[in-house]
Amino acid sequence: MSETLAFTSYSDSATLALERETIFARAWQYVGHLGQVQRPGDYFVATVGHVPVVVLRDEEGELRAFLNVCRHRGSEVVQGSGNRKTLQCHYHAWTYRLDGELLAAPRSEREPGFDPEGLSLLPAGLDTFGPLVFVNPDPAAPPLSEIAAAIPASLESGGIELGALVFNRRVDFSLDANWKVVIENYLECYHCPTAHPDFSRAVDVHPDRYVLETGRWSSSQYAKARIGTGAIETGQFHFLWPNTRINVFPGVPNLSIGPALPAESERTTGFFDYFFGAGVSETEIEELIAFDTQVGAEDRVLVESVQRGMRSGVLDHGRLLPQSERLIAHFQTLVRDAYS
Repeated sequence: MSETLAFTSYSDSATLALERETIFARAWQYVGHLGQVQRPGDYFVATVGHVPVVVLRDEEGELRAFLNVCRHRGSEVVQGSGNRKTLQCHYHAWTYRLDGELLAAPRSEREPGFDPEGLSLLPAGLDTFGPLVFVNPDPAAPPLSEIAAAIPASLESGGIELGALVFNRRVDFSLDANWKVVIENYLECYHCPTAHPDFSRAVDVHPDRYVLETGRWSSSQYAKARIGTGAIETGQFHFLWPNTRINVFPGVPNLSIGPALPAESERTTGFFDYFFGAGVSETEIEELIAFDTQVGAEDRVLVESVQRGMRSGVLDHGRLLPQSERLIAHFQTLVRDAYS
């Protein structure tokens, strides 16, 4: 058996500060979908780890992302979503073109030598697969295709036509647990027979048939349906470093995706965006989301219990089973590498 990360790293504020700098400020993370930015001027804001960003379609139709931080005094420039011809900061009305260039700064004409050159919004990396939009605060980061690797192809081969997915809704969540606890819970189904009885009746979680795979920056779990039939025969559950989860349940064409965001050292926030095939009925949609909501409620009990146990200080580390929990071992290796 292998040793886990130190339990103190799941509640220590200094560790979270390190993770924000070495992990979240340099990583691709899911923020939304192309349906939110269809027309020139459409925009929406998001948080990438802890970094505020804005995604927009400029006047030429180009998709762009910027750090949503004003070059004046650091306020978030815009909030929410909508359609705009410019981006105007709500604090002092510094105004930027949709290409990020500073257009106007009130009273700047009174300041000798004021030069707007070099005061554009800072760009962020932006990439997509299918309708899914990802942003990286570091515009010089390796491409998303290198990080996502085989995940898009796996989705397509499993019956998910990414370009045909229709956005249905976003569901927000907040958990009293460190973001790593949330991800590690996702990365194993060792707990499923005990904690998720309905899921385990619907999906074959036998260790000889529940398939685990790892890539350089991702990992995947595959499981066949136990009951019922549908267009999707095999469930797919993908993790994309550092905090994006992508779920496909057996049955009707479906996909849910969302980040686990480190709000505090012992609190994680985030959301899941749900997509379905065009012909999926409202009844089928509601049944699947209700099923997933039940699994999520069961997971909430687990991760918050883990957080309380780790916080108690009675153990320095835990132990991992190399076979059943090898995706967690892979994740913790990536975390350790980032720390170093």
